[in-house]
Amino acid sequence: MGYRILADAAMAVHFAFLVYVVAGGFLAWRWPRALWPHLAAGVWGVLILTAGIECPLTAAENWSRDRAGGNRLPPSGFIDHYIEGVVYPERYTLLLQLLAVACVLASWSVPLRRRLTSRPHPQSRA
Repeated sequence: MGYRILADAAMAVHFAFLVYVVAGGFLAWRWPRALWPHLAAGVWGVLILTAGIECPLTAAENWSRDRAGGNRLPPSGFIDHYIEGVVYPERYTLLLQLLAVACVLASWSVPLRRRLTSRPHPQSRA
């Protein structure tokens, strides 16, 4: 039973990480330094999707499922198992990926604009 709870915990953390990757940049509207960990999470998320790197959370969930006597996640991974085809139809994957990118960029717009406008401008000499 303990391994099953651990597998469920890994799944919950995985969902939380995905929400953070998509919307965590909005935390930087209040706390500008939050942009850096969000940037790291975003880069990590993109690497997992594009470079075929196995997410440590997927590995932890599979390890726990093995010990609990359950089935492993499919090779396609966490998103394909829990989200794609369950939360939305597979044909909308590209659209939702683009919306996620748009959400990330929108969340970064305010802190980046603040950063650019708060820098002292060199004064011209007459």
